[in-house]
Amino acid sequence: MSILQGLRVLDFGRYIAGPFCGALLGDLGADVIRIEKVDGSEDRYTAPVTADGQGSGFMALNRNKRGMTLNPRKPGGQDILRRLVARADVVIANLPPDTLESMGLDYASLTAVKPDIILTTTTAFGVGGPYGDRVGFDGVAQAMSGNMHLTGYEDEPMRNYFPYVDYTTASLNTVATLAAIIHRMNTGEGQHVQSCLLASALTVANGTLIEQAILDNNRIATGNRGQTAAPIDVFQTTDGWILVQVVGNPLFERWAKLMGEPHWLTDPRYATDEARGDNARDISERMSRWTSGRSTADAMAELAQARIPCGEVLTPAEALVNEQVVARGFLEPTDYPGLAQGAPVARMPIDFARADTDIRRRAPTLGEHTAEILGELGYDEAAIRDYRHRRVV
Repeated sequence: MSILQGLRVLDFGRYIAGPFCGALLGDLGADVIRIEKVDGSEDRYTAPVTADGQGSGFMALNRNKRGMTLNPRKPGGQDILRRLVARADVVIANLPPDTLESMGLDYASLTAVKPDIILTTTTAFGVGGPYGDRVGFDGVAQAMSGNMHLTGYEDEPMRNYFPYVDYTTASLNTVATLAAIIHRMNTGEGQHVQSCLLASALTVANGTLIEQAILDNNRIATGNRGQTAAPIDVFQTTDGWILVQVVGNPLFERWAKLMGEPHWLTDPRYATDEARGDNARDISERMSRWTSGRSTADAMAELAQARIPCGEVLTPAEALVNEQVVARGFLEPTDYPGLAQGAPVARMPIDFARADTDIRRRAPTLGEHTAEILGELGYDEAAIRDYRHRRVV
């Protein structure tokens, strides 16, 4: 069973915050149509992995979607757009407000065609305010939320490699869109759902921001070493690195037992998470001596036996073949034209007892379903050929 079967979504997103929302809705069974520029959206060609430049991120974020091209600004483009909107339930667009308006994707234009439409949009900083007209990416929100200041080292602010703000925003967009769908089921009303990258980043950082506001403690970056409990750090083994995270007295008691040193439990410098965070260097130094004489496999086995949270620091190549990743099938080999082997596409990272969320479709090639979708909208073959000739689609 597909939870959202019968729901149609128009995905005008780019890069991550819009397309990942569309992918999640597609995983849940919605008919999601990814709509690109006639020559392809920018994100189609980011980090290419095929000879003709198809991007790895596009393959990941556009699973379970059909694909078409459209230029709404060309003569005839607005007619196609109106027919698409008239049959849709949700429109996703992470585009600036003025771009939405010029394309006929602003809320007023959409509701003139479909009064109960749900529009889900994302901006960098939110609509309004002194930054309301600026554009930005994930890293900008990381920088402005305090994350870069606390990631890395005191003299070198560092951005997270993986764009967690984009994925957080897309996930929140999905929750909000589903809530808007329920609201429409109850009231018959559509609505405009708006998110922004900066608000998402501040949400993730909120505990630290509250601490700063109340205590004025001005934390600085300490690399991988945690500051609010210990041991939280990356430790070198004889053949690699592992991460250990100990939070709370029960876990610290297990750690001290593993070290065979009960004095850690009676010393007031290590009596609480806060105190251990303040003296984390001492604890990390002890843990480093413990791991330095063990292989990664042996250290992991002993830590797991002691029920202490830990994980190997894996390269991307190692993550692909990790026994837990493989056993659980988190990545599904998915064929794509031009690839010699299936791309390991992440499936929806949630399991349902009574719903199918598998990858039913690979990401579409450029304009792969344009003719099919236009046919569903009532255009005949001659009209479709004319639109193609004039690069409307």
